[in-house]
Parts: sequence; structure tokens; C-alpha cells
Amino acid sequence: MDDPLLIKDLARTERPRERLLAEGPEALSNAELLAILLRTGTKGRSALHVAQAVLVRTRTLEGLARSSVSDLCTVPGIGRDKAVTLQAALCLARRVAREVQAEAPLLDTPERVADLLREENRCLEVERFQVVLVNTRRRLLRVERLATGTLDTLLVHPREVFRAAIAANAAAVILVHNHPSGDPTPSEADLRVTRDLIRAGQVLKIEVLDHIILGRRVTERPCDYVSLRELGYFYS
Repeated sequence: MDDPLLIKDLARTERPRERLLAEGPEALSNAELLAILLRTGTKGRSALHVAQAVLVRTRTLEGLARSSVSDLCTVPGIGRDKAVTLQAALCLARRVAREVQAEAPLLDTPERVADLLREENRCLEVERFQVVLVNTRRRLLRVERLATGTLDTLLVHPREVFRAAIAANAAAVILVHNHPSGDPTPSEADLRVTRDLIRAGQVLKIEVLDHIILGRRVTERPCDYVSLRELGYFYS
């Protein structure tokens, strides 16, 4: 009786695992990726041959994803364990797709930035300087909390601001800090820091989109934040 053909029985250049390591997963065909999951073949058939048979039976990856364990077990060379492995891998792929589809918040207006950070800054008794990192579509990558104190005494250095942006591959940044007094009117220190960071961003080609100062609503001031861009301190 012939021994089952294994992936290791293929020429080295034909082994899916070897190709993945050498060329990356995108270089492999669907059948080769499935063969890696299947690991071993069956009598007279390599894992790659079995994977090809699976794709012939299901026609598409969507058809494969819809196949039950019992459906997969009708393919020669696919037993329960291999069918379960394929279903587990496909379920993980669906979960990845759902995560990608759940897009991060769109931060294309000062109001949306304020809505994102208002609650966590509302009760602070000192100023906190934060940098909101966004991609080219103005969607949130992450928020970096850089310093706490006051902008008169804090060392808000461009190096720290843009190191975070470069590490996150951010297209642009939005500066945010709070005024514990509740009055979001910018101080001279606020304006000075903003100008310095705009100039640094221009050198690094990472745009500073805005500087939002968070305060509190009062009767005579219904808006609890100001946008330095809207106030005219930014120039296109």
C-alpha cells in the first residue's frame, strides 16, 4: 500500500510553507494556503491536491465559507479534523473582516473631536495635552496623551508629538487640551505652542489640522470648546 503523500514530498520550491516563508502569504494561491491548513494529504494525493479538490467542489471561497463540516467531509481526503480546521480558519477570517468594516470614528469637524474627548477631560483639575492621530480619510488611529500640567510650564516638544504620529503612520494630527477653568479661550501659550507645532508639521509633511481647547458650557457660552482653526489661527 502506498504511503499518503505529504507536503514534504513535494519539491522544495513547490512546498507552500517554504514559498510562504520565502515570498509571503500573498504570493500563494488559495489552494496553497488551504494546503498549509490541511497539513497532510491522503493516499495518492498530496495536501495540495486535496486543497484543489476542495476548491473545485466549493467553486469559490465564499462557497467554501458556506460549507458545513459534513459538506467538506464529502471531498476525498477531507475528514472531520480537516473540515473543522478549515471552518475555524474561515471563521477567523470573517471576524477579521468584521473588525475592518467597523471603521474608526470620522474626525472631520471640531465638534466630532470634542465629542470624542469631552467626557474623559471634563473633571480634570489640570491641563492635559493630547494628540489625536488620524489617517488620510480623517479617521481615528489613536489618541496619544503626552503631558499634564499647564501649557505655560509643560514641555510640549514637537519631537514627542510627531514621534507618535510617525510611529502610527498618521497622515495628520489634531491637537487637543482642556482648560480646567472651563473657559476655552486660548492663551498666548496656547497660540505659541500651536504655531511651533504647525511649523514642525510642515517640515515633516504631517499636517496639524486643528487645535481644540475643551472647556465647559455656561449660559453665556453654549459651546464648550473652541477651534483655533475656526478662530483664524491656521492658514491653508
